[in-house]
Amino acid sequence: QVQLVESGGGLVQAGGSLRLSCAASGRTFSRSAMGWFRQTPGKEREFVAAISWIGITGYADAVKGRFTISRDNAKNEGYLQMNSLKVEDTAVYVCAAGAVTTTNPDDYAYWGQGTQVTVSS
Repeated sequence: QVQLVESGGGLVQAGGSLRLSCAASGRTFSRSAMGWFRQTPGKEREFVAAISWIGITGYADAVKGRFTISRDNAKNEGYLQMNSLKVEDTAVYVCAAGAVTTTNPDDYAYWGQGTQVTVSS
């Protein structure tokens, strides 16, 4: 069982940066894949980035080169560094953990509650 709690969201101007954190509890997190997804009203949950338990990463095209996913297994934490933010990045960002590093949200068994990121123009 893994429980996830996100933090670090907020309001930022376009071009700014935010760093999201995902604190995990449970012994299996260090061996789990971790993903970040985002959701806006009326849209399906969108893949943002993922990282395997050994640190292999993948990104959605929309965020490649601007966002960086990382993790600290010793601290049971994951992170999403977001730079050069755009208005269209506004969403609730949710972290997830699962057995497989994938872009498909259905493959993640554990989810946090999410943190709001709002980018103003």
